[in-house]
Amino acid sequence: MKVEDFLAHAIQLEAEAAMRFGQLADAMATNGNPDVSKLFRRLSDYSRLHLSDARARSGFRELPELRPDEFVWPDLESPESAAIWGADPFLGREEALNIALQAEMAGLDYYQTIFETTDDPETRVLAKEFAEEERDHVSELRKWIAAHAAGQSLPIDP
Repeated sequence: MKVEDFLAHAIQLEAEAAMRFGQLADAMATNGNPDVSKLFRRLSDYSRLHLSDARARSGFRELPELRPDEFVWPDLESPESAAIWGADPFLGREEALNIALQAEMAGLDYYQTIFETTDDPETRVLAKEFAEEERDHVSELRKWIAAHAAGQSLPIDP
């Protein structure tokens, strides 16, 4: 995969993740579930930071303009799009954490697979960096899940 194609995919992936987590946060806030709303909002913010990084790295490059059907994803949606059933108004914090973990793990798998399979050295460097960031998100979510299971507060709590 050429670096321009990688960045076009990374921008789309992170934009969709930010949007989906934002939609889930809004749905939870509207339905009176502020704890889960805060969690999803934090994840939306993380995706926006990653999106900004991808855009900054592509600033001087000419990226391909891909139609939605031209993106190559492992499944129907971009890997980090959280499950839409996360908008269930009765969703608990544990389920929300698991939805978030699955989305972040899918993003990690996507970037890791590109790192392992690309022949392009520049793409390989970027894919490794993006995979490491996703690995950090997965690690943080696993800590949040463990804290929740132990009845402890999470970093998103006041």
